[in-house]
Formats: sequence, C-alpha cells, structure tokens
Amino acid sequence: MFFFLISILAETNRIPFDLPEAEAELVAGYNVEYSGFFFAAFFLGEYSNILLMSTIFILFFLGGGDFIWMVPFMQSIVLFSKNISILFDICFSLKLICLVFFFVFIRAYLPCFRFDQLMFLG
Repeated sequence: MFFFLISILAETNRIPFDLPEAEAELVAGYNVEYSGFFFAAFFLGEYSNILLMSTIFILFFLGGGDFIWMVPFMQSIVLFSKNISILFDICFSLKLICLVFFFVFIRAYLPCFRFDQLMFLG
C-alpha cells in the first residue's frame, strides 16, 4: 500500500517527483505560457488524474465504499433501509476527500527537492 501511494505521487507529478529540468523552467515554464482557458484545462487534467488515482487507491486498499467499523451493524441497517447504496456513496466520497486532502497536504508540507537531494534519498 505504501509503495503504491508513493508511485501515485510519482505518476501525478507531485512533490518530491516534480523536479524542474533547469532554471528557465522555474521562471518560464508552462505556468507562464498558458493563460485563461488553456491554463484551466491543463490543471483540470492534472487534478482529474489525482481524483482517478485516489479512486483506484480506495478501491484497491481502503475497501471502496465499505465502512469497516459498521460491519456488526450492517445487518440491522439493511433491514431498516431500502437504499443502502447512498451510505456506501457517502463513505466512498469521504474517503476520496480525505485522500485528495492528503495529496494537497503533501504538496503544501514538503519542500521542492533538487536533483542531488532526491538522489541522496535513494
């Protein structure tokens, strides 16, 4: 699970895997070249990739829409509720929000590494 989470960070180009190639890309990269609609479309694609990877992570490792702590009560909930899928949707959405918050928190918490610093970690 930990290795899959690290590979998701690398696949979505989040810190510490978003290494710039040169000084010019820090100043005149895609953030300066795109504006308006193209800038919004670029970041919409980037964050939709984060949502997709978070969804895959939830389905593989966090049980999808299941509540782990509600397993003993699940039979009584099914008896009294005709539409149990809303509960699963809410649980899945809460897990998705928490994982996307984790991605944003990692971006805000970790500094940007240079090439030599990242190679020293390996």
